[in-house]
Amino acid sequence: MSRPPFQIDETTTPKHTNAWVIHPDIKSDPNRRLPDHALAEAVSLAHALPELKVAGSEIVPLKTVRAGMLFGSGKIKEIKERLEQHEVELVLIDGPVSPVQQRNLEKEWGVKLLDGTGLILEIFSDRAATREGVLQVEMAALTYQRTRLVRAWTHLERQRGGLGFVGGPGETQIEADRRAIDEQLVRLRRQLDKVVKTRALHRAARAKVPYPIVALVGYTNAGKSTLFNRLTGAEVMAKDMLFATLDPTMRRLQLPDGPEVILSDTVGFISDLPTELVAAFRATLEEVLAADIVVHVRDISHPETEEQAQDVREILASLGVDAARESFEVWNKIDLLPDDRRDAVRARAERDEKVFAISAITGEGIDGFLSTVATALQGALREADLHLGFDEGKKRAWLFSQDIVEHETQTDDGFDITVRWSPAQEAQFLRL
Repeated sequence: MSRPPFQIDETTTPKHTNAWVIHPDIKSDPNRRLPDHALAEAVSLAHALPELKVAGSEIVPLKTVRAGMLFGSGKIKEIKERLEQHEVELVLIDGPVSPVQQRNLEKEWGVKLLDGTGLILEIFSDRAATREGVLQVEMAALTYQRTRLVRAWTHLERQRGGLGFVGGPGETQIEADRRAIDEQLVRLRRQLDKVVKTRALHRAARAKVPYPIVALVGYTNAGKSTLFNRLTGAEVMAKDMLFATLDPTMRRLQLPDGPEVILSDTVGFISDLPTELVAAFRATLEEVLAADIVVHVRDISHPETEEQAQDVREILASLGVDAARESFEVWNKIDLLPDDRRDAVRARAERDEKVFAISAITGEGIDGFLSTVATALQGALREADLHLGFDEGKKRAWLFSQDIVEHETQTDDGFDITVRWSPAQEAQFLRL
Protein backbone atom coordinates (compact mmCIF):
# COMPACT_ATOMS: atom_id res chain seq x y z
CA MET A 1 0.00 0.00 0.00
CA SER A 2 1.50 3.35 -1.01
CA ARG A 3 1.70 6.23 1.48
CA PRO A 4 0.92 9.85 0.60
CA PRO A 5 4.00 11.93 -0.20
CA PHE A 6 3.33 14.19 2.74
CA GLN A 7 1.05 14.42 5.77
CA ILE A 8 -0.65 17.52 7.11
CA ASP A 9 -1.91 18.39 10.56
CA GLU A 10 -4.50 21.07 9.94
CA THR A 11 -4.61 22.23 13.56
CA THR A 12 -2.30 25.07 14.47
CA THR A 13 -1.81 27.12 17.60
CA PRO A 14 -1.02 30.82 17.08
CA LYS A 15 1.38 30.89 20.04
CA HIS A 16 3.56 28.23 18.45
CA THR A 17 6.04 28.30 15.59
CA ASN A 18 4.65 26.39 12.62
CA ALA A 19 7.21 23.77 11.55
CA TRP A 20 7.48 21.48 8.55
CA VAL A 21 9.53 18.28 8.74
CA ILE A 22 11.26 16.90 5.65
CA HIS A 23 13.12 13.59 5.43
CA PRO A 24 15.32 13.42 2.31
CA ASP A 25 15.25 9.76 1.24
CA ILE A 26 18.61 9.52 -0.53
CA LYS A 27 18.59 6.32 -2.58
CA SER A 28 22.37 6.21 -2.92
CA ASP A 29 23.02 6.51 0.83
CA PRO A 30 24.62 3.23 2.02
CA ASN A 31 23.20 3.89 5.52
CA ARG A 32 19.71 4.61 4.22
CA ARG A 33 16.99 3.87 6.78
CA LEU A 34 13.36 2.98 6.22
CA PRO A 35 11.95 6.39 5.24
CA ASP A 36 8.64 6.05 7.13
CA HIS A 37 10.40 5.26 10.40
CA ALA A 38 13.04 7.93 9.87
CA LEU A 39 10.35 10.56 9.27
CA ALA A 40 8.39 9.42 12.34
CA GLU A 41 11.51 9.81 14.48
CA ALA A 42 12.18 13.27 13.06
CA VAL A 43 8.61 14.33 13.81
CA SER A 44 9.02 13.00 17.38
CA LEU A 45 12.15 15.11 17.69
CA ALA A 46 10.20 18.18 16.61
CA HIS A 47 7.47 17.43 19.17
CA ALA A 48 10.16 17.45 21.86
CA LEU A 49 10.26 21.25 21.54
CA PRO A 50 7.10 22.68 23.15
CA GLU A 51 7.21 25.90 21.11
CA LEU A 52 6.90 24.03 17.83
CA LYS A 53 3.69 23.00 16.11
CA VAL A 54 4.28 20.44 13.38
CA ALA A 55 2.04 21.65 10.57
CA GLY A 56 3.11 18.88 8.22
CA SER A 57 5.76 16.37 7.23
CA GLU A 58 6.89 14.66 4.08
CA ILE A 59 9.41 12.29 2.55
CA VAL A 60 11.32 13.64 -0.44
CA PRO A 61 12.91 10.87 -2.55
CA LEU A 62 16.32 11.86 -3.92
CA LYS A 63 18.48 10.01 -6.41
CA THR A 64 21.35 12.41 -5.80
CA VAL A 65 21.98 15.39 -3.53
CA ARG A 66 22.24 18.79 -5.23
CA ALA A 67 25.40 20.44 -3.89
CA GLY A 68 24.01 23.96 -3.59
CA MET A 69 20.30 23.41 -2.96
CA LEU A 70 19.93 19.79 -1.74
CA PHE A 71 16.73 19.39 -3.80
CA GLY A 72 15.96 20.00 -7.45
CA SER A 73 14.37 23.29 -8.54
CA GLY A 74 10.97 21.72 -9.25
CA LYS A 75 10.77 20.10 -5.80
CA ILE A 76 11.89 23.33 -4.12
CA LYS A 77 9.07 25.24 -5.81
CA GLU A 78 6.54 22.55 -4.94
CA ILE A 79 7.57 22.56 -1.26
CA LYS A 80 7.50 26.35 -1.16
CA GLU A 81 3.84 26.35 -2.15
CA ARG A 82 3.01 24.01 0.75
CA LEU A 83 5.03 26.08 3.19
CA GLU A 84 3.18 29.25 2.18
CA GLN A 85 -0.19 27.49 2.28
CA HIS A 86 0.35 26.38 5.89
CA GLU A 87 2.16 29.55 7.02
CA VAL A 88 5.28 27.61 7.95
CA GLU A 89 8.02 29.57 9.71
CA LEU A 90 10.57 26.80 10.32
CA VAL A 91 11.66 23.86 8.16
CA LEU A 92 13.38 20.91 9.81
CA ILE A 93 15.51 18.79 7.49
CA ASP A 94 16.10 15.30 8.86
CA GLY A 95 19.77 14.96 8.03
CA PRO A 96 22.89 17.05 7.46
CA VAL A 97 22.53 20.30 5.54
CA SER A 98 25.61 22.25 4.49
CA PRO A 99 25.86 25.96 5.35
CA VAL A 100 25.51 26.83 1.66
CA GLN A 101 22.42 24.64 1.25
CA GLN A 102 20.90 26.15 4.39
CA ARG A 103 21.52 29.68 3.17
CA ASN A 104 20.10 29.00 -0.29
CA LEU A 105 16.99 27.18 0.92
CA GLU A 106 16.25 29.87 3.49
CA LYS A 107 16.52 32.50 0.79
CA GLU A 108 14.32 30.52 -1.60
CA TRP A 109 11.61 29.63 0.94
CA GLY A 110 11.78 32.73 3.18
CA VAL A 111 11.82 30.63 6.35
CA LYS A 112 14.29 29.58 9.01
CA LEU A 113 15.85 26.15 8.47
CA LEU A 114 17.44 23.69 10.88
CA ASP A 115 19.17 20.43 10.06
CA GLY A 116 19.26 17.40 12.36
CA THR A 117 22.17 18.69 14.42
CA GLY A 118 20.61 22.13 14.83
CA LEU A 119 17.31 20.61 16.00
CA ILE A 120 19.03 18.33 18.52
CA LEU A 121 20.95 21.32 19.87
CA GLU A 122 17.69 23.20 20.36
CA ILE A 123 16.27 20.22 22.27
CA PHE A 124 19.41 19.88 24.37
CA SER A 125 19.20 23.59 25.19
CA ASP A 126 15.56 23.21 26.23
CA ARG A 127 16.14 20.10 28.36
CA ALA A 128 19.54 20.57 30.03
CA ALA A 129 18.99 21.19 33.74
CA THR A 130 22.33 20.99 35.55
CA ARG A 131 25.06 23.61 35.27
CA GLU A 132 27.31 21.14 33.49
CA GLY A 133 24.60 20.22 31.00
CA VAL A 134 23.93 23.87 30.20
CA LEU A 135 27.63 24.59 29.64
CA GLN A 136 28.05 21.55 27.41
CA VAL A 137 25.06 22.56 25.30
CA GLU A 138 26.40 26.11 24.90
CA MET A 139 29.81 24.81 23.83
CA ALA A 140 28.31 22.38 21.33
CA ALA A 141 26.04 25.10 19.96
CA LEU A 142 28.88 27.57 19.54
CA THR A 143 31.05 24.96 17.83
CA TYR A 144 28.16 24.16 15.47
CA GLN A 145 27.40 27.85 14.87
CA ARG A 146 31.05 28.54 14.02
CA THR A 147 30.77 26.15 11.06
CA ARG A 148 27.69 28.07 9.88
CA LEU A 149 29.44 31.43 9.51
CA VAL A 150 28.94 31.76 5.78
CA ARG A 151 27.46 34.66 3.81
CA ALA A 152 24.02 35.20 5.33
CA TRP A 153 21.14 37.17 3.87
CA THR A 154 20.16 40.35 5.65
CA HIS A 155 16.44 39.97 4.98
CA LEU A 156 16.52 36.70 6.98
CA GLU A 157 18.28 38.12 10.04
CA ARG A 158 15.15 38.33 12.18
CA GLN A 159 13.90 34.93 11.06
CA ARG A 160 17.21 33.22 11.76
CA GLY A 161 17.36 34.74 15.21
CA GLY A 162 13.82 33.72 16.16
CA LEU A 163 14.14 30.25 17.70
CA GLY A 164 16.98 29.50 20.06
CA PHE A 165 20.56 30.37 19.29
CA VAL A 166 21.32 28.54 16.05
CA GLY A 167 21.38 31.56 13.77
CA GLY A 168 23.72 33.38 11.41
CA PRO A 169 25.36 36.81 11.20
CA GLY A 170 25.68 39.21 8.31
CA GLU A 171 28.65 38.93 5.97
CA THR A 172 30.56 41.86 7.47
CA GLN A 173 30.28 40.34 10.93
CA ILE A 174 31.69 36.90 10.11
CA GLU A 175 35.25 37.42 11.34
CA ALA A 176 34.19 39.44 14.38
CA ASP A 177 31.67 36.79 15.35
CA ARG A 178 34.19 34.02 14.78
CA ARG A 179 36.56 35.70 17.22
CA ALA A 180 33.74 36.29 19.69
CA ILE A 181 32.73 32.63 19.49
CA ASP A 182 36.32 31.48 20.08
CA GLU A 183 36.62 33.76 23.12
CA GLN A 184 33.31 32.52 24.51
CA LEU A 185 34.38 28.91 23.99
CA VAL A 186 37.52 29.57 26.04
CA ARG A 187 35.41 31.07 28.85
CA LEU A 188 32.96 28.15 28.76
CA ARG A 189 35.77 25.59 28.87
CA ARG A 190 37.15 27.25 32.00
CA GLN A 191 33.72 27.18 33.64
CA LEU A 192 33.19 23.59 32.59
CA ASP A 193 36.56 22.59 34.03
CA LYS A 194 35.44 23.92 37.40
CA VAL A 195 32.13 22.04 37.21
CA VAL A 196 33.86 18.81 36.17
CA LYS A 197 36.25 19.17 39.14
CA THR A 198 33.22 19.47 41.41
CA ARG A 199 31.79 16.29 39.90
CA ALA A 200 35.16 14.63 40.48
CA LEU A 201 34.88 15.55 44.17
CA HIS A 202 31.41 13.99 44.26
CA ARG A 203 32.78 10.82 42.66
CA ALA A 204 35.61 10.75 45.21
CA ALA A 205 33.05 11.07 48.01
CA ARG A 206 31.08 8.14 46.56
CA ALA A 207 34.31 6.13 46.31
CA LYS A 208 34.65 6.36 50.08
CA VAL A 209 31.37 4.44 50.28
CA PRO A 210 31.95 2.32 47.20
CA TYR A 211 28.51 1.33 46.05
CA PRO A 212 28.54 -0.43 42.69
CA ILE A 213 27.21 1.72 39.83
CA VAL A 214 24.57 0.30 37.49
CA ALA A 215 24.10 2.53 34.42
CA LEU A 216 21.01 2.48 32.21
CA VAL A 217 21.84 3.27 28.60
CA GLY A 218 19.89 2.94 25.39
CA TYR A 219 18.30 4.57 22.39
CA THR A 220 16.28 7.64 23.22
CA ASN A 221 12.66 6.93 24.12
CA ALA A 222 13.47 3.27 24.95
CA GLY A 223 11.94 3.63 28.42
CA LYS A 224 15.05 4.14 30.56
CA SER A 225 13.54 6.88 32.70
CA THR A 226 10.30 4.95 33.17
CA LEU A 227 12.31 1.93 34.38
CA PHE A 228 14.47 4.20 36.56
CA ASN A 229 11.37 5.71 38.16
CA ARG A 230 9.81 2.32 38.80
CA LEU A 231 12.96 1.00 40.49
CA THR A 232 13.79 4.07 42.57
CA GLY A 233 10.53 5.99 42.97
CA ALA A 234 12.32 9.05 41.59
CA GLU A 235 10.46 11.84 39.82
CA VAL A 236 12.60 11.84 36.68
CA MET A 237 10.94 13.25 33.56
CA ALA A 238 9.63 10.23 31.68
CA LYS A 239 7.60 11.38 28.71
CA ASP A 240 6.96 9.66 25.43
CA MET A 241 9.28 11.99 23.54
CA LEU A 242 12.83 11.84 22.34
CA PHE A 243 15.59 13.17 24.57
CA ALA A 244 13.28 13.51 27.59
CA THR A 245 16.34 12.98 29.84
CA LEU A 246 19.57 14.86 29.21
CA ASP A 247 21.35 15.09 32.54
CA PRO A 248 22.30 11.91 34.40
CA THR A 249 20.19 11.23 37.44
CA MET A 250 21.59 8.98 40.15
CA ARG A 251 19.75 7.29 43.01
CA ARG A 252 20.59 4.63 45.56
CA LEU A 253 18.77 1.33 45.08
CA GLN A 254 18.69 -1.68 47.40
CA LEU A 255 18.71 -4.82 45.27
CA PRO A 256 16.61 -7.74 46.57
CA ASP A 257 18.89 -10.07 48.58
CA GLY A 258 21.84 -8.15 47.19
CA PRO A 259 23.99 -5.08 47.65
CA GLU A 260 22.96 -1.46 47.60
CA VAL A 261 23.84 0.15 44.27
CA ILE A 262 23.82 3.54 42.60
CA LEU A 263 21.46 3.49 39.61
CA SER A 264 22.25 6.02 36.88
CA ASP A 265 19.80 7.19 34.20
CA THR A 266 21.54 8.75 31.20
CA VAL A 267 20.80 10.68 28.02
CA GLY A 268 19.41 8.58 25.19
CA PHE A 269 21.34 7.97 22.00
CA ILE A 270 20.08 8.44 18.47
CA SER A 271 21.20 7.33 15.05
CA ASP A 272 23.85 9.53 13.43
CA LEU A 273 24.35 11.49 16.65
CA PRO A 274 26.72 14.29 15.59
CA THR A 275 30.29 13.74 16.71
CA GLU A 276 30.49 17.15 18.38
CA LEU A 277 27.46 16.30 20.53
CA VAL A 278 28.94 12.99 21.67
CA ALA A 279 32.10 14.85 22.66
CA ALA A 280 30.14 17.63 24.36
CA PHE A 281 28.21 15.15 26.48
CA ARG A 282 31.11 12.86 27.26
CA ALA A 283 31.29 14.12 30.86
CA THR A 284 27.53 13.62 31.20
CA LEU A 285 28.06 10.00 30.18
CA GLU A 286 31.11 9.49 32.39
CA GLU A 287 29.02 7.53 34.90
CA VAL A 288 28.69 4.89 32.17
CA LEU A 289 32.47 4.68 31.89
CA ALA A 290 32.72 4.19 35.65
CA ALA A 291 29.82 1.73 35.88
CA ASP A 292 30.28 -1.77 37.24
CA ILE A 293 27.34 -2.98 35.16
CA VAL A 294 25.90 -1.43 31.98
CA VAL A 295 22.23 -2.15 31.27
CA HIS A 296 21.22 -1.60 27.64
CA VAL A 297 17.50 -0.80 27.60
CA ARG A 298 15.84 -1.46 24.24
CA ASP A 299 12.37 -0.68 22.94
CA ILE A 300 11.71 -4.18 21.66
CA SER A 301 8.39 -3.06 20.15
CA HIS A 302 10.06 -0.60 17.75
CA PRO A 303 10.25 -1.75 14.11
CA GLU A 304 13.95 -0.78 13.97
CA THR A 305 14.97 -2.09 17.39
CA GLU A 306 17.97 -3.97 15.95
CA GLU A 307 19.27 -0.90 14.14
CA GLN A 308 18.77 1.22 17.27
CA ALA A 309 20.67 -1.34 19.35
CA GLN A 310 23.57 -1.24 16.92
CA ASP A 311 23.65 2.57 17.10
CA VAL A 312 23.90 2.35 20.89
CA ARG A 313 26.70 -0.22 20.74
CA GLU A 314 28.69 1.92 18.32
CA ILE A 315 28.36 5.04 20.49
CA LEU A 316 29.34 3.11 23.61
CA ALA A 317 32.40 1.81 21.78
CA SER A 318 33.29 5.35 20.67
CA LEU A 319 33.04 6.48 24.30
CA GLY A 320 35.50 3.81 25.33
CA VAL A 321 33.10 1.41 27.05
CA ASP A 322 34.85 -1.95 27.03
CA ALA A 323 32.83 -4.65 25.29
CA ALA A 324 34.05 -7.12 27.92
CA ARG A 325 32.42 -5.14 30.76
CA GLU A 326 29.56 -6.85 32.59
CA SER A 327 26.40 -5.89 30.74
CA PHE A 328 22.80 -6.93 30.26
CA GLU A 329 20.12 -6.22 27.68
CA VAL A 330 16.63 -5.31 28.82
CA TRP A 331 13.99 -5.71 26.14
CA ASN A 332 11.43 -3.18 27.31
CA LYS A 333 7.83 -2.48 26.22
CA ILE A 334 6.78 -6.09 25.70
CA ASP A 335 3.33 -4.93 26.83
CA LEU A 336 3.04 -3.16 23.45
CA LEU A 337 3.59 -6.38 21.47
CA PRO A 338 0.77 -8.58 20.15
CA ASP A 339 0.43 -11.87 22.03
CA ASP A 340 2.25 -14.05 19.49
CA ARG A 341 5.25 -11.70 19.24
CA ARG A 342 5.35 -11.23 23.01
CA ASP A 343 5.60 -14.99 23.53
CA ALA A 344 8.35 -15.24 20.90
CA VAL A 345 10.33 -12.39 22.51
CA ARG A 346 10.01 -13.98 25.95
CA ALA A 347 11.24 -17.30 24.54
CA ARG A 348 14.26 -15.65 22.88
CA ALA A 349 15.16 -13.80 26.08
CA GLU A 350 14.94 -16.97 28.16
CA ARG A 351 17.59 -18.59 25.99
CA ASP A 352 20.15 -15.90 26.91
CA GLU A 353 21.06 -15.41 30.56
CA LYS A 354 22.01 -11.78 29.88
CA VAL A 355 18.74 -10.77 28.20
CA PHE A 356 15.48 -9.93 29.97
CA ALA A 357 12.07 -9.25 28.46
CA ILE A 358 10.29 -6.72 30.66
CA SER A 359 7.69 -3.99 30.84
CA ALA A 360 8.64 -0.93 32.86
CA ILE A 361 4.94 -0.02 32.86
CA THR A 362 3.45 -3.28 34.17
CA GLY A 363 6.53 -4.51 36.04
CA GLU A 364 6.67 -7.84 34.22
CA GLY A 365 10.15 -9.44 34.26
CA ILE A 366 11.76 -6.80 36.50
CA ASP A 367 12.19 -9.04 39.58
CA GLY A 368 14.15 -11.64 37.62
CA PHE A 369 16.32 -8.94 36.08
CA LEU A 370 17.17 -7.38 39.47
CA SER A 371 17.98 -10.77 40.98
CA THR A 372 20.46 -11.49 38.18
CA VAL A 373 22.12 -8.07 38.60
CA ALA A 374 22.45 -8.73 42.34
CA THR A 375 24.00 -12.13 41.68
CA ALA A 376 26.45 -10.62 39.18
CA LEU A 377 27.55 -8.01 41.69
CA GLN A 378 27.84 -10.54 44.49
CA GLY A 379 30.08 -12.58 42.21
CA ALA A 380 32.57 -9.72 42.31
CA LEU A 381 32.72 -9.97 46.11
CA ARG A 382 34.82 -12.38 48.15
CA GLU A 383 34.88 -13.55 51.73
CA ALA A 384 37.68 -12.73 54.19
CA ASP A 385 38.32 -13.53 57.87
CA LEU A 386 39.55 -10.67 60.05
CA HIS A 387 40.56 -10.28 63.66
CA LEU A 388 40.15 -6.89 65.31
CA GLY A 389 41.26 -5.92 68.78
CA PHE A 390 39.02 -4.14 71.25
CA ASP A 391 40.97 -0.95 70.49
CA GLU A 392 39.99 -1.08 66.80
CA GLY A 393 36.42 0.04 67.26
CA LYS A 394 36.62 2.50 64.37
CA LYS A 395 37.48 -0.27 61.89
CA ARG A 396 34.73 -2.52 63.28
CA ALA A 397 32.15 0.27 63.02
CA TRP A 398 33.20 0.92 59.41
CA LEU A 399 32.71 -2.75 58.48
CA PHE A 400 29.18 -2.70 59.87
CA SER A 401 28.44 0.63 58.16
CA GLN A 402 29.27 -1.05 54.84
CA ASP A 403 26.82 -3.89 55.58
CA ILE A 404 29.45 -6.46 54.63
CA VAL A 405 29.75 -8.41 57.93
CA GLU A 406 28.66 -12.00 57.46
CA HIS A 407 29.52 -13.30 60.95
CA GLU A 408 31.17 -12.03 64.15
CA THR A 409 32.44 -13.81 67.27
CA GLN A 410 33.82 -12.07 70.34
CA THR A 411 37.08 -13.50 71.70
CA ASP A 412 39.26 -12.79 74.72
CA ASP A 413 41.24 -10.12 72.89
CA GLY A 414 38.77 -8.76 70.34
CA PHE A 415 36.51 -9.93 67.50
CA ASP A 416 36.77 -12.58 64.78
CA ILE A 417 34.81 -11.20 61.84
CA THR A 418 33.91 -12.78 58.49
CA VAL A 419 33.21 -10.20 55.78
CA ARG A 420 32.15 -10.34 52.15
CA TRP A 421 33.55 -7.33 50.34
CA SER A 422 34.69 -5.83 47.06
CA PRO A 423 38.34 -5.11 46.19
CA ALA A 424 37.61 -1.39 46.62
CA GLN A 425 36.20 -1.95 50.11
CA GLU A 426 39.16 -4.11 51.07
CA ALA A 427 41.60 -1.43 49.87
CA GLN A 428 39.77 1.25 51.81
CA PHE A 429 39.73 -0.88 54.97
CA LEU A 430 43.49 -1.34 54.74
CA ARG A 431 43.87 2.45 54.64
CA LEU A 432 41.87 2.98 57.83
